[in-house]
Amino acid sequence: MTDAALKPTPNDCDLPRIRAQFDTFNDAIDYAARSKKGLNFHDMRGQLERVYPYSELREDALVMARRLIAAGIAKEDRVALIAETGPEFASLFCACVYAGAWPVPLPLPTTFGGKESYIDQLAVQLDSSDPAILIYPEEISEMAGAAAAKQGCKGESWEDFSKRDAPECDLPKADPEDICYLQYSSGSTRFPTGVAVTHRALLHNLYGHAVSMDLGENDRCVSWLPLYHDMGLVGCFLSLIANQFSVDYLKPDAFARRPLAWLDMISRNPGNTVSYSPTFGYDICARRISSQSQVSERFDLSRWRLAGNGADMIRPDVMQSFVNAFAEAGFSASAFTPSYGLAEAVLAVTVMPPGEGIRVELVEEERLSGASRDITRPARYRAIVNCGKALPDMDVQIRAADGKPRSDHQIGTVWCRGPSVMHSYFRNPQATEDCITDGWLDTGDMGYTVDGYLFIVGRAKDMIIINGKNHWPQDIEWAVEQLAGFNHGDIAAFSVETANGEEAPAVLVHCRISDPDERVKLRDQISDKVRSVTGMSCVVELVPPRTLPRTSSGKLSRAKAKKLYLSGEIQPLDLAA
Repeated sequence: MTDAALKPTPNDCDLPRIRAQFDTFNDAIDYAARSKKGLNFHDMRGQLERVYPYSELREDALVMARRLIAAGIAKEDRVALIAETGPEFASLFCACVYAGAWPVPLPLPTTFGGKESYIDQLAVQLDSSDPAILIYPEEISEMAGAAAAKQGCKGESWEDFSKRDAPECDLPKADPEDICYLQYSSGSTRFPTGVAVTHRALLHNLYGHAVSMDLGENDRCVSWLPLYHDMGLVGCFLSLIANQFSVDYLKPDAFARRPLAWLDMISRNPGNTVSYSPTFGYDICARRISSQSQVSERFDLSRWRLAGNGADMIRPDVMQSFVNAFAEAGFSASAFTPSYGLAEAVLAVTVMPPGEGIRVELVEEERLSGASRDITRPARYRAIVNCGKALPDMDVQIRAADGKPRSDHQIGTVWCRGPSVMHSYFRNPQATEDCITDGWLDTGDMGYTVDGYLFIVGRAKDMIIINGKNHWPQDIEWAVEQLAGFNHGDIAAFSVETANGEEAPAVLVHCRISDPDERVKLRDQISDKVRSVTGMSCVVELVPPRTLPRTSSGKLSRAKAKKLYLSGEIQPLDLAA
């Protein structure tokens, strides 16, 4: 069927809107299926290729649920699903929910790392979640099958699974306190851990961010985010069902190859009003524009009222570049909607009220690091982005190292408490106990509050501590990025032990220069830049492009970069070559 013959699911509300106020996610699917809305899947060029109303999704999910039960899948069994953006994953995820099993969305192979690395990653996640079966797309059967065999679970392509018998049977009744699914956090600073999310926690969070963002009757979403990451899975899939939205999907690899197709899709349908992205998504699009005339002729972003920002540190300079690039297309800076969240709280903890846009505070770096002010040096500042206010029924508190609450403007660890906080880490009581105390979740992030707004400073475990002084790796990385020729994500900063036994900052930098003399100049230039930020010498290593490891959601993994560098798996370029 051609694109012209397809008609996308509508935006208009043909059913009274219920903002995720259901007892279970099963009820949410049942209700959404009464509307004409649904999922719309697009090809590499952003052309519509499959329309999937919620009514059809529900029918397929019920058939798949019977197949799961006939295959011996029992309530509370885990079913691992490779989360490719398509109707197969959507129906299988909902089928698991209907069958009382726990779906475990897992990543597709990415361009970061090779085949063996992906098999190893998948096998460890399978070992953690201990699923009864792994179901995957046929095209990755070799890798997925190898991972399943390595872990010892069954593996089957969804093409083969869909051919199984689906005899009539009774489906188990869901309870709000039942686990709905397992979500693997992205593993930026440690290996991914399975977060167990109950129906109640999920629906509370979906209700909370719908209210906080004032999601309206006829809003429509566009997404390229991967469905194995919480922002993609919860914000751009589960939320749309529970809040009865239509959505237009572009696959993550399609976005990676043609990022402007995302903005084409937002422009094409007048109802496309909501879309989310980490900072790097906005950055890529701003860099791809060759001229302002191309912007005004090609795009219409005037109806984009909620441009969500989250999943990594929000950089105001990147957001400003995006505004500069797309203002001619009608994009308004006030559409930016910063947020803060984590899988351990389902998705969102705080959200900026709609229309307030990006708001920043300039904070002295000494205050960020906890050091005393050196009056012999000029003050240095970092712009810290306001991540908004807490969702309904969510409490946010900043605590000092001794656990005592801190006042406004005082930096400490971010803790949160509310119905959205996770049930536990799956089969990891020690990790659960380490981060949850009396119902409060220690997020591991550092920040401060001002008049009910939350400002995020960085990840506590990423902090570089040398001679008793704290340095944020973001400050070092951002400083190097100011040099010509670098993109966001080209630099990873962390601490290492030098030959004399002392700690020093180390900086791994993607290098695209082949001339040995120019490489030496670049290394020295970077050393000078880092010295100007930290006041000390550093280890600078130039590495080949695309060497620095990423998490499953595309974020830089400093911890893994350090591990690979120290083990010799990341080999620096030879400056004498």
